[in-house]
Amino acid sequence: MAAACLLIGSTPGLSLAEIPYRLENVLLASLVGAALGSAGAVYQAILRNPLADPYLLGVSSGASLLAFAWRLPFAAVLSTSLLVAAGQQAFSFGGALISVGIALLMATRRGRIEPITLLLVGVIINAINGAIFLLLYALFPQLAAGSGSALNFLIGGIQTNLTHGQEWLAAALVGAGWIVMMYLSGQLNAASLSEAEAQAMGVQIHRVRWIALIVASIITAAAVAISGPIGFIGLICPHLVRLVVGSDQRRLIPAATAFGAALLACADAITRLLSRQDLINTVLPVGVLTALLGGPFFLYLLWRSRRPTA
Repeated sequence: MAAACLLIGSTPGLSLAEIPYRLENVLLASLVGAALGSAGAVYQAILRNPLADPYLLGVSSGASLLAFAWRLPFAAVLSTSLLVAAGQQAFSFGGALISVGIALLMATRRGRIEPITLLLVGVIINAINGAIFLLLYALFPQLAAGSGSALNFLIGGIQTNLTHGQEWLAAALVGAGWIVMMYLSGQLNAASLSEAEAQAMGVQIHRVRWIALIVASIITAAAVAISGPIGFIGLICPHLVRLVVGSDQRRLIPAATAFGAALLACADAITRLLSRQDLINTVLPVGVLTALLGGPFFLYLLWRSRRPTA
């Protein structure tokens, strides 16, 4: 898969010196796609909503907001802080976790997560974070330029200013979270049932919801921290692979992981191919392509869900 995407995104006269750089882009895109695909499958199972997406809880908007805040003048006052020293990706990860934490706190009642309330709170948090981001951007427009800028965290694209430490940290978080989700995959099958039915099967559904939502959110935050909010991968992949492997989470999660990695790696390669001088001659963020493809798919799912059943 990596070799195929490398060929798609290559340009005529590709030198041997450029291959490691291109391969790194393919591997990063595969990591982000795998994280979003697996997290999307878990969100749809836990929230019992086929339109659920990894960014519903404000992960992307919180990451974008603090990624921009990292560049603001007052951030220099905190220059001795370990968080600032870690860079923009650390701020992005922190913003994602803060938004998720607020969403979970507001949607919890007597220790139980209410899925409908969680979705509504996530929509409100996204709106608030987006409004604050646009306000800061209007006040400090000069800070949004350059590679790895805050605008990339708003649109979504594989970052080019990452250190190897940041890449390995993101990979470790995604890998550890994926292992936990696979461990819970059998119990996640009971998430679509009523609470009484799940408890009758011996599944502590509230504990499973808490763990799965937190782990899926951490995986999503790790992906957003190195790519920005690349939309619709977590929505599309679980739906498409569900048509092939069914709804059993023990098969769905690994299939969505693999398909998400392949889909985003190929989409990133296509955007790099289109950036050639004889085509559009500009770097197209991969988030634009996934939105153009995923938006109509989302509308189709919404339309199909409204059709009366026979």
